[in-house]
Amino acid sequence: MPCLIRLLTSHGVQPAPYSADSLVEAARHEPHDGVYTVANTFETFKVLNLTAHLDRLEDSARREQIALALDRARLRAALRQMISESGYGDVRFRITVGREQPEVLILSIEPFGAYPASLFSEGVCCQTLPNSARHNPSAKSTGWMHDREQIALQPGMYTGLLLDERGQILEGINSNFYAILDGCLRTAGEGVLPGIAQQIVFEVAPPIIPLERQAVHVSDLPQLSEAFITSSSRGIMPVVEIDGIQIGAGKPGTITQALRAAYQAWVAAHLESL
Repeated sequence: MPCLIRLLTSHGVQPAPYSADSLVEAARHEPHDGVYTVANTFETFKVLNLTAHLDRLEDSARREQIALALDRARLRAALRQMISESGYGDVRFRITVGREQPEVLILSIEPFGAYPASLFSEGVCCQTLPNSARHNPSAKSTGWMHDREQIALQPGMYTGLLLDERGQILEGINSNFYAILDGCLRTAGEGVLPGIAQQIVFEVAPPIIPLERQAVHVSDLPQLSEAFITSSSRGIMPVVEIDGIQIGAGKPGTITQALRAAYQAWVAAHLESL
């Protein structure tokens, strides 16, 4: 099923001047200088933390000095209209704002299905990307959305992990990264994009494991007992190998599983109507 793309303008919802089969393909038509956010729906018209997504979109625009004036009610109505028109059921949607026309919102949706269960039951493998820290990482910019498409990963790698010049593991290409080291859950506290899923982890983790907002170093990999990445669409996804180094027992760990259960319970309790 094709991606449905519309422009939200002062004249209402308008057709886009291009078509695409996916959000990835649609991104190739979008501005290289702008900001965006991506989320998905549940039970067709329910969302999770959409307010936080829109807060971050506005914050990203401020950080990039883009004059965004967001009418949230009109935006929500436009998304509901598109979801109804598409007939896709659950969708993944992107809201993009370009610098040259910040008054025009580019809205793109595609069908959204669950990730393969094996990714969560078996975990994924990642590779580190040296000296890859992003410029202005606190902004979710379209420049990075385009740049990351040029990153070549080794065969079998699910995603890449960005390292700063000191070898600290910052974040994934499109996710936040966490590791358990010496009984403490650690994740970079600066030099990363604050994730919407990360906010949930920060809420559910403390009763389960101490949390420290400090990055682990690439030299710590052999000592990590567990690791995982998060994003709005994935939730918590276990990482079992990095740069060919097995993490812990090489399978999703008990703490990661407990955090994932707590995360899913939090999501179920906080869904809201779009």
